[in-house]
Amino acid sequence: MPIQLVPVGDTGVLAVFEQKIAEEIGAQVAALDAAVRGAKIPGAGETVPAFASLLVRYDPLLTDYNAVAGAVGALARRLPPPEPGAGRLVTIPVCYGGAYGPDLAFVAKHAGLTEAEVVRRHTGRDYRIYMLGFLPGFPYLGGLDPRLFTPRLQNPRTAIPAGSVGIGGEQTGVYPVASPGGWQLIGRTPLKLFDPEQPPRYAAGDRIRFTAITPEQFARLAEKEGTA
Repeated sequence: MPIQLVPVGDTGVLAVFEQKIAEEIGAQVAALDAAVRGAKIPGAGETVPAFASLLVRYDPLLTDYNAVAGAVGALARRLPPPEPGAGRLVTIPVCYGGAYGPDLAFVAKHAGLTEAEVVRRHTGRDYRIYMLGFLPGFPYLGGLDPRLFTPRLQNPRTAIPAGSVGIGGEQTGVYPVASPGGWQLIGRTPLKLFDPEQPPRYAAGDRIRFTAITPEQFARLAEKEGTA
């Protein structure tokens, strides 16, 4: 697994992979992330995976760049070939269209598809979580059907409900908390995706599968989750 190791100030080591968004690169990042966390490198702490890199932070009072970079490089060389399908599979129920997905009709028109076909394509595959960012727990997902690629809104919304599922360019994602945003909203999940008091539902390297539910099912799940 060829990587480049780069210092980040005096508290970080950045492992840089081939610079592209791809399933196999995401699997390599996730595998190295798991290996680094499992190795418990002395003085090393938080890891931050991204699309094609892994940041390993360390305490400069306990160790230094050379020691941490050496350990990360050794782990990278010993890793087995990545498994693109690895990681947990997390299912997220989504109510598509209507008040839950006000931009579904636009996405369908842009793609030259019916709304039902957009939903079928969106729920018809698993999406790898490449990284979390922008908001707490916001998953950047790879694997969107190219027919569903849709430009972002020209004028972003100032408020998007928590749980909203959207498409922005070549990616799809779900807003864990209410926030501004410019993605095309096609549905919403009743699940509480971010709770600082609870373990996260997913992490970088996991996969997400969306499933379609009815408004009645949404209401029941929202009551159970406390998001109604």
